[in-house]
Order: sequence, then structure tokens, then C-alpha cells
Amino acid sequence: MSLFKRQDPGLDAPLATGARAGRVSLGGSKSQERFGRWTESIARGMGTPWFLLILTLICVAWLAWNTWGPESWRFDSAALGFTALTLILSLQASYAAPMILLAQNRQDDRDRVQMEQDRQRAERNLADTEFLAREVVALRLALKDLPDRDFIRAELRSLLAELEEAESEEDSEASAGTDEAAATEDRDADGR
Repeated sequence: MSLFKRQDPGLDAPLATGARAGRVSLGGSKSQERFGRWTESIARGMGTPWFLLILTLICVAWLAWNTWGPESWRFDSAALGFTALTLILSLQASYAAPMILLAQNRQDDRDRVQMEQDRQRAERNLADTEFLAREVVALRLALKDLPDRDFIRAELRSLLAELEEAESEEDSEASAGTDEAAATEDRDADGR
């Protein structure tokens, strides 16, 4: 009876990958995964054109052998409607349907996980885009506060004009100072 016991790891352990909430586990998750992969490979094989071609050839050979083959070698009677072939095909269909459903459930689980990862990635991309947009706006605002080329040229021209004016004043003061010094010397020389 240990096969039907639910193995609950507790609330502190995460669920196994692909495990659905409420599903009773029949053994370890590794054996479930192995069985799931095996059934998916069978379901994938049943969905190929080669499987349909081989199944058709087997059915045709079965029907031909049991219809036209030697009477003593026939194993399925055409008079009874090929009962053995019908049973075999029914058995194959009864196993194929659950395997296909199991494969579909596993694919749905993978799709759900992929969609969640895509959603998280989209949220991160949106957050990154919003951050970059805020940074671009901040840079634009900072660039508005910076002086442009024309402003700097005008400032440099005004500084150059101030320097030239200051230099011309110094030259005029220096020349006025030399004139006064020369006049003082002349006075001193006359007064002697």
C-alpha cells in the first residue's frame, strides 16, 4: 500500500518540477519523470507518419493473410470480423489515448512554467526600460542646465573684452605714472 501514500515533503520544501498541486504521487519524482519521458516518446512516435504507415501495412498484411492465406495457417477468422485484429487495435487505442493525454499534461506544465518565466522576464525588461527612461530624462534635464556653445563663446568674449579693458587701463596708468615720474624728475632737476 506504500504506492498510494502521498509523500508530502512539508511546506518548507518546494514541489518537484512538473508536479501539480493536489496530485497524488505514485513513487519518487525521478521515476515519475522517467515514466513521463517514456510515455512522451511513445506518444511522439505514434504521431509520426511512419507509425501510421507501419500500422496500415500491418493491418493490410493481417487482413490479406487471414483472408487469402492457407486455411490451416489463418489465426483470425474473416467470418467473425477479424476479432483478434479488432481487439489488438482497441488495446492499442486504449493505451495510446492516456499516453497522449499524459504527454499533453506534461507539455501544459512545461508551457505554464515557460509562460511564467516569460512573464518574469517581461517584468524585468519593463523595469529596466522604465529605469533607462528615467535616466534619459534625468540626463536631458541635466543637459538643459549645462551651458551651450553660444553661451560659452559670449562669456569668453566678455572676459576677453574685460581683460583688454583692464590691460588698456594698466597701460594708461603705467604711462600716466611714467609721465608723472618724468615731470617730478624734471621739477626736481629744475629746482636744484
